[in-house]
Amino acid sequence: MTRNKRIILLAGICVVVLGTIIGILLYRKFAPNKEHMELTKYFQMDKNGVKLILGDEISEADVLYQDRQVYVDINTVKERLNKRFYWDANENVLLYTTPNAVISAEPGSKDCFKNNSRSSKEYEIVRVDAEKVYVALDYVKEYTALEYKVYNKPTRVVISNEYGIKRDYSKTDSDCALRYKPNIKSEILADLEEEAVLRVLEQENKETGFCKVMDKSGIIGYVKAKDLDDVYQEEIKTDFKEEEYTHILNKKKVNLVWHQVTNESANGGLLTLLSNTKGVNVVSPTWFGTSDNNGNIDSLASDTYVTQAHQQGVEVWALCNDFSPNMKIGKVLGYTSRRQKLAKNLIAEAIRYSLDGINIDFENVKKDSGEDFIQFIRELGIMCRNNGIVLSIDNYPVREYNQYYNREEQAEVADYVITMAYDEYYAGSEEAGPVSSITYVKDSTEKVLEQVPAEQAIIALPFYSRLWKEKTENGKVDLSSEACSMGYAQEILQDSRAKAIWDDVTGMNYLEYTSGKVLHKMWIEDINSLQVKMEEVAKHETAGVAFWKLGLENRNVWDMIWKYNK
Repeated sequence: MTRNKRIILLAGICVVVLGTIIGILLYRKFAPNKEHMELTKYFQMDKNGVKLILGDEISEADVLYQDRQVYVDINTVKERLNKRFYWDANENVLLYTTPNAVISAEPGSKDCFKNNSRSSKEYEIVRVDAEKVYVALDYVKEYTALEYKVYNKPTRVVISNEYGIKRDYSKTDSDCALRYKPNIKSEILADLEEEAVLRVLEQENKETGFCKVMDKSGIIGYVKAKDLDDVYQEEIKTDFKEEEYTHILNKKKVNLVWHQVTNESANGGLLTLLSNTKGVNVVSPTWFGTSDNNGNIDSLASDTYVTQAHQQGVEVWALCNDFSPNMKIGKVLGYTSRRQKLAKNLIAEAIRYSLDGINIDFENVKKDSGEDFIQFIRELGIMCRNNGIVLSIDNYPVREYNQYYNREEQAEVADYVITMAYDEYYAGSEEAGPVSSITYVKDSTEKVLEQVPAEQAIIALPFYSRLWKEKTENGKVDLSSEACSMGYAQEILQDSRAKAIWDDVTGMNYLEYTSGKVLHKMWIEDINSLQVKMEEVAKHETAGVAFWKLGLENRNVWDMIWKYNK
């Protein structure tokens, strides 16, 4: 072979080798990755674990898959599936509350009880494992709009529980890959066949050319937009019909007055007090109080009182408070037997005395008892509903720190939600201020109406002022106060020989004077300040108003109240 031929051959070989190298490099750069990611790695679980996919979220909830049944931890059930499931950790019982019944089940049993009637399932309803509580998903499904399916390798449960909304979907127009990340070099999560239905979570990203999707087995990843047909919307429907709560609501605006009754003889003053009013259609005597931690109550109820009220065309909604120093309300509410005993005791009194309603005024409920309190309202609500008794609940104004009173659920399971729009400044306040400024009333009303329908919201206003006394010695202020009726507040004003000045910010007449070394301050509740509040409440067309308390008012306020609340 001549020298030139050898050179040409060598050059050719070099070209081929170079071309091959370039080809390999180009292939590595542009060819899609064909490697698959292990789904246990994708779901971040071991081979024996179970994963829950809820909607389009891979949940971290605890799940068991035993005896071909799916069990979901109670917290996830309550927070994500159905808020009306309740677990009593003290007495180890699972409860579910409908508008007319409480259904109970105990761990390890296939039986459940509804109004003392037993029925059995083919599975254990509740399981406790390592102090964690799990509820069978089939049992949850009986009372909840949801569908689910179990997929294997690895085991995962896909739940759909959002209905009445439209979702974006698309179908693949050819076989393609569902990838972990939006690029062709990412590992494959699943091989998709032509016409596979995918939920579209994010439409095409113009930079990557991929869409974020979810397949029916709960895998969320990315598919090339060119591999998908046009996106279409589909409404998610269900045949499940949730039982609806009914409410006992007055046809007229509620005009309620609380009547503080501290002994039996106080019941005798009802007619005299009512004779000074106009338009009052509900009186709430403070008859009942929780007396111990076992669900018992003290009662000052009177047949004569109820008869007298009814003869005046006034309903009686007896109040129950939790003020007794001999008990803690959390120790009652946290035990099903005690909580239900309390409810039964109240209903027994309501039936015995032909009461029109029960008014719950539990002001000492702590955050860790909030769920127990709501369960009590559900259970008492059933008893009231079944006996035609109005159930109303007293509440502080809405604040972030007291959201656990759950006014939204109160409105679902009870009849009226009352907001006590007073005690803005109270006996224990560190500084002097009004009992109920117009700003406080406006804020209280607007915030509760974000959670409660107007036709169930009652705004409570005060018939009293607070006289503040500030005594300064050695640079320290000693602050005290006393509550004053409307009449007494006017006496103080006259005796002080000072002039009250109208304050537009608070919507009240403000009095300030010095006697000896003591500075006196009072934001006066009178017909003028009360009218400003009534105007504000009337704007929102609430169910009515309530007042604390009967007997503290001046007679002249009633015509004005009637004007705004008829």
